[in-house]
Formats: sequence, C-alpha cells, structure tokens
Amino acid sequence: MIRFHDGFFMKNLLRRLFYRLTPKGRILVRRMIYWPLDVWDQITRKRQSMVPPRGMIYTGSGDFIAQGVQFREYFQEYAGLHPGSKVLDIGSGIGRMAVPLTDILEAEKGGFYEGFDVVRSGVDWCNENIHSRFPHFSFRYVPLKNDLYRADGETAEDFRFPYPDQHFDLVILTSVFTHMLPDEVDHYFREIYRVLSPGGKVFATFFVWDNDETTIYSSNFAFPHDRGNYRLMDEKVKSANVAFNKDWLYKSINETGLRIEHELYGNWCDRPGNLPVDFQDILILSR
Repeated sequence: MIRFHDGFFMKNLLRRLFYRLTPKGRILVRRMIYWPLDVWDQITRKRQSMVPPRGMIYTGSGDFIAQGVQFREYFQEYAGLHPGSKVLDIGSGIGRMAVPLTDILEAEKGGFYEGFDVVRSGVDWCNENIHSRFPHFSFRYVPLKNDLYRADGETAEDFRFPYPDQHFDLVILTSVFTHMLPDEVDHYFREIYRVLSPGGKVFATFFVWDNDETTIYSSNFAFPHDRGNYRLMDEKVKSANVAFNKDWLYKSINETGLRIEHELYGNWCDRPGNLPVDFQDILILSR
C-alpha cells in the first residue's frame, strides 16, 4: 500500500490551484512571485549575462546553469554530443539547454543549434541574449496550441517541423513529451525521424508507467486520471503533466523506425530497484 504524507497533498493542492489559472496567468504569477529577487539580482549584479530573470523562466526549476550543465554531460555521455554536432532542441524554452551548449558547439567544425518553442517571450530572450553572441544558435517562435502554455494556435499533430530532411544528428526534448498527448507524440516521432540523419540520436525525457501502482502514485507525482494508453495529472489542464504506458510508448517509437538504445529511469516515482539518473525518465533513440 502506498502511503501519502501531508507534503504530498500540499504539493498537489498547489499544483491544482496553479493549473486553474490561464496560461498567461501562470506566467504573470511567476513574475510577481520572483519580482523582489529579480530586482535584488539586478541591484547586486549577481545574475550572469546569459541567465534570464527568475520570473521569466516558465519551465523547470532549480539552478538554471547547473541543470543545463548536467544535461550537457548527459548529451555527451549518452547521445554523442561533440563540437560538430547539428542539434535540434524541441521546446527550447528560455535557453536552459542552449546556454551550456555554447561552450561545446563550434561553427568552424560544422556545429550548429536550432531551437523552437511555443512561448514568444522565451524565444525573444534567447535571440537577444544568445543568438546575438553566437550566430550559429537560432531560435524560432512556433505558436502551437498547448493548454499549459498557450490558449490558441496550430495543433501540434499537424505541425511540420520547418527543417529539411536528415538535417540534424542530435535531437533533444527535455520535458516536452511530458506535456503532450498521444496523437501529438506520434506525429512528433515521425517528424523527428524525418529531420534526423541516419545514425543520429534522440535524447528525450518522459514519465513512463508500466501498470505498476508505484509508477502512477508516488511521493513526488501522481497521475490519477486513466486514459488507457496514458494518464493525466490534471483533467482541467491535460498538458500539465502526462505519463505514458510503456508498451504503447515503445510501440509508437518502433513504428516510426526509431530504435531504443538506452533506458535511464528517473526518480519521479518510487520504481522498485530504480537507480535514477535524473528526475524524469530518459530514453536515448537512434535512427
């Protein structure tokens, strides 16, 4: 039997209240909460030049630079990132993954970075603060509908990536599939296969559950709403957090022609015998 503690219920209560806000409201609330700290950082000049103000960061938590550096090491160890890599960052956010890659990717060696995201403010910040210094890093705003980040826009399952076939040798998606529904995920796998060069790698994070109760309810997260091949954390905001059934997910991946090379399970749930690498589950795919 899984036992919940007061902290679990408080976390989930705060999440539910946060998800009752509109997408714009969530961003506004974050800016208001972090406004005093951002003012203090500006006065003391403690914030690094390529670190956005805390109130502008709408994805992830924790140390902005440290997390990016940690993932850069994962990209190098598990997905073969090197100075000449041609990288696509799907859901590039406000540059958490891009900033540490500026120390690795070298234009002279053919390396470059392309990122796209559904939040204009993040894309604008990245172009102003990263692309301006590193021209081989480019960021594109794509207004796709997602009830966590946007109230309107084009549907993700109809979106064709604006890049040529076999254009990248590394595609990264950190906390992207965790906010998408099955039809969108299926389509993205097909588009990733199209733009990925033969032998290329995919680094993607998920919440994976395998019909074990401990991967549905845990001390960190809960996905109580069963939709068959996937489960939702919140019915009102379906894209808030999504967990996929392992059998369905692996079948979807294999049907596109992608191959699963590594499974690195995270500590988001209390999976028995789990030796987590990070918070979310990580899959390394290849074409």
